[in-house]
Amino acid sequence: MIKQLFGIFCLVMTVLCSSCITNKDIVYLQDKGRTSASDSLQIQALSKPYRVQINDVLSINVKALDKELVQIFNPTNSGTGNTNSEQAMFFNGFTVDLHGNIEFPVLGQINVLGYTVEEIEAMVKKELLAQYFKETAQIFVTVKLAGLKYTTLGEIGAGTRVIYRDRVNILEAIANAGDIRVTGDRRDVMIIRQYPHGQKIHHIDLTDINATKSEFYYIQPNDIILVKPLKRKALGGGQTAVQNLTTIVSVFSVLVSTYFIIKSL
Repeated sequence: MIKQLFGIFCLVMTVLCSSCITNKDIVYLQDKGRTSASDSLQIQALSKPYRVQINDVLSINVKALDKELVQIFNPTNSGTGNTNSEQAMFFNGFTVDLHGNIEFPVLGQINVLGYTVEEIEAMVKKELLAQYFKETAQIFVTVKLAGLKYTTLGEIGAGTRVIYRDRVNILEAIANAGDIRVTGDRRDVMIIRQYPHGQKIHHIDLTDINATKSEFYYIQPNDIILVKPLKRKALGGGQTAVQNLTTIVSVFSVLVSTYFIIKSL
């Protein structure tokens, strides 16, 4: 009986020890090839210009010497508070419809699907000069995405967030969501990204320094970041060695007590 209990105890110890979460599971951007902690790393992240997709909201502002002349093109407050807030941009921004068009004052429908914001700026300015302004008006057009909205799910703070910047990498997005929990799988973070023909699921290993070279290192509007739990979490063991030791002692106590109870019968 002692041998059987000892065998069960050893098996439980093996399972619990293997379930302990290590530094390799939680440290971001590890470079295993470095020979010295003092070595410097030059990170060259890939970032392609973002091309506007369906359901994006654009902020378009037109300026000219005659301020009254451009009022029709620029959004007003309309009682929604801050004109740069997410709520205000929903009502006053230019939403890209299912056909890739926006409805712009005077100019009517403009197809912006697949264009960069710089290309849309040039397009709007060209049409304004052709249909409404003269060259002497000295107009200036700025086009920006009305915030970079993304969603996080899984072993990370769940919710939809907006960052008002042109470029945001996935680490910044995760930090803005409160970081991945210790039990989250950083080796296989899923990114669900929107394309004109539908959605695709991509994977990125955030424990590897090479993640910075991935085309998915920088997030895009409407991305969904999904973090799965580590397999160790499913085993029900502790997250640290101390927690596992406590569990092992408890299991050992139960096994010893069971042995003496059976022996006394």
